[in-house]
Amino acid sequence: MGHFLTAFQPIVDCQENVIVGYEALVRGQNDEDADTIIASVKKDSRYAFDQMCRVRAIENASRLGLDLLLSINFLPNAILHPEQCLQATLEVAERFKFPTENIIFEFTEVEAIEDITGMLEIIRTYQNLGFKTAIDDFGSGYSGLGLLADLQTDIVKLDMSLIRHIHQDPVRQCILKHSLNMMNELNIDVIAEGIESKEEMLWLKRAGIRFMQGFYFAEPEINRLPLVDSQVFVCE
Repeated sequence: MGHFLTAFQPIVDCQENVIVGYEALVRGQNDEDADTIIASVKKDSRYAFDQMCRVRAIENASRLGLDLLLSINFLPNAILHPEQCLQATLEVAERFKFPTENIIFEFTEVEAIEDITGMLEIIRTYQNLGFKTAIDDFGSGYSGLGLLADLQTDIVKLDMSLIRHIHQDPVRQCILKHSLNMMNELNIDVIAEGIESKEEMLWLKRAGIRFMQGFYFAEPEINRLPLVDSQVFVCE
């Protein structure tokens, strides 16, 4: 369970053309992705695995000198008591002097959340302690409008399935425009993920999306904070 590495991928501000943070991603020793690693973790070991992932993410980010936002994934169904679960996170953040307000906890569900009331308690506990929260992969699987209505996180990350070829897809454009209006009314920040082309980036930027992430800017790198070439922001 402990044989995994941490990769980092930048989150960029496409208004200011700067990196604002990094997402920490689990990778296997042979470059297996997070889904493959998680699938190999037994259900009764998921709590310990979740704890190990977040502690390592903060440790590695701190050692790399990160002083921006750090986004960490967590497994909702692995958590029973949010205060107890956060203890190790708070301890490692304090040890490395990593500000809690710079940490985003994002979650996605490939399977339905078993206890929405408990999940809401987790979200509010995290927010009350200064952490930011995010729904990942919004628009895919169980990460939809019902989850947003129940949990009201600080951030929503739009799934790449909504983003792909959006510059030439009127249906996706309509869905995204209405989603953005809704997020603005709810005062929720939006990050578009999975950007793979300049055309996607430019359309999203013109639609009002400020924060983005994807291979177009930089691929995840293990134990490194990859930079973004300034040329990716050039509009012409």
